[in-house]
Amino acid sequence: MIGERISKRAIRGATSWRTASRRALAAASVCVFAWALSADAAQAAQRMMSMMSSTRGGAASTVYPGGGSKGYPGTGDMGPRGGMGHRFGGLGIGIISGIAVGTAATPPPPPPRGDVIVTRTTPRSTRSVPQTPSRSVRRDGGGGSGGGGGGGGGGNSGVPPANERRYVPDEVLMEFAGLPSDQTFNALAARYRIVPIEARRIALTDSTWVRWRIADGRSVPTVVRALEAGGQGRSVQPNYLFVLQEATAARSGRRDQMGAEREAEIEQHAGDPIQYALAKLHLPEAQSLARGRRVVVAVIDTEIDQAHPELAGTIADTYDALGTPTPMEAHGTGIAGAIAAHARLLGAAPEVRILAVRALGGGKGSTFSIIKGLDWAVDHDARVINMSFAGPSDPALARAVASAHAKGRVLIAAVGNKGADSPPLFPAADPNVIAVTATDANDRLFAPANRGSHVAIAAPGVDILVPAPGSLYVMSSGTSFASAFVTGVAALMAERKPDLAPDAAKSILMSTAHHLGPRPHDDQFGAGLMDANRAILAVAGRPAAELTRGLTQ
Repeated sequence: MIGERISKRAIRGATSWRTASRRALAAASVCVFAWALSADAAQAAQRMMSMMSSTRGGAASTVYPGGGSKGYPGTGDMGPRGGMGHRFGGLGIGIISGIAVGTAATPPPPPPRGDVIVTRTTPRSTRSVPQTPSRSVRRDGGGGSGGGGGGGGGGNSGVPPANERRYVPDEVLMEFAGLPSDQTFNALAARYRIVPIEARRIALTDSTWVRWRIADGRSVPTVVRALEAGGQGRSVQPNYLFVLQEATAARSGRRDQMGAEREAEIEQHAGDPIQYALAKLHLPEAQSLARGRRVVVAVIDTEIDQAHPELAGTIADTYDALGTPTPMEAHGTGIAGAIAAHARLLGAAPEVRILAVRALGGGKGSTFSIIKGLDWAVDHDARVINMSFAGPSDPALARAVASAHAKGRVLIAAVGNKGADSPPLFPAADPNVIAVTATDANDRLFAPANRGSHVAIAAPGVDILVPAPGSLYVMSSGTSFASAFVTGVAALMAERKPDLAPDAAKSILMSTAHHLGPRPHDDQFGAGLMDANRAILAVAGRPAAELTRGLTQ
């Protein structure tokens, strides 16, 4: 590099610095700084590659003592079939709440909390995150995929749109067809002044993804353009951010602190106003035919409280895609409860086995954490996957979702809580995903819910009583919880027909729903309110004319 040659001349002439002019000294100082910065990035890349070399060819995960590298928190890439996961020691970099934090990085401002609607009060802290597809650069001749939103670079560029800011401000993601060589990493780090943070082989995209930190304050679009121009990777893009789609309310309490009247309400499962969703969805009738036995459901969300009585014996396995500790949050536990509660409450599929995938923290998650979690869930045989988060169009996520769909996984997501004027949010707007909106006890649309032609179906999502960490219960609202009910019913369908294809599941759910709008399908309710019993009967091959009669049998 020109800067390196100049810096070497400056160093050789250092002994005569007293006679040099100030101007020459200033120029030499700038060059030395540039050389040092490049050398630092190259050294970080070298450390990264030395750790990656032990897993080249890669089926095994890199496991460090205590789950981390050189004392840093673990990445969670430690499952027996988890593929290749890496965290690069010595960099002083981790992930906190889905945003990378380095020794020289300035933490970004907290995201707006407009996706969390408080209807009464919150019991504790809560975690959240969403996700998205968009176009990507394919250096191997393939085309990008995703539901909308090309970048500012045009065509298949991964440059984000000019008005898009929902990404980690000092990171880029780069995709490689195979495992890059040491020389490739060193050259990229030095030439583009980027520092490697983490690499992961993703089976769903058949590629290796690398997170890089921008070392000198340049913008994400600038670095994406530069890396694309170099043409060394399969694709380059921002590390997009997603947020949870929930609203919490305040009727909460510990099991041993609830009054007798409240206990009685919770004990009366079906038909009780406090669990109005059960009767609305005809779940008691559906559960007489299926309860989710032997069906594996992945919940990609915040950490789930495995000790909660409502989830006793339900969690089959866990995976931490973040790798850094954060306080226990309520969202993931609530979603798991809406799906599988079986103590004082009753979930949609009380006998499923849940894969608890922690990919969101502090209310948000990123492209990298989410695709790692999705890849792990598919590898661990998840039949149905719940994604109660939303965000921008994201090319990497879109391709991972398309691959999971092609492998027969039923993918379900919340449409989002951004309101009627919001553009479509992802992954719900992806054509490979079942997009779920929320209604209340009177079948009215949840006011903050997103609209759009991609909305597939509605389910109760307003004032839903769900478990929260620490044996708590909390009343919550949001399209997140509606998505969880649909996920549970999809699991019931999968029990009845284990080979049920994702598109068939979506078709059955929509064709058996009760219309709520003026037309059979509209951009508010989709096909209408889900009917669990009609869906189960349809899976069993009952003629349409018998579906209504089945409700009374």
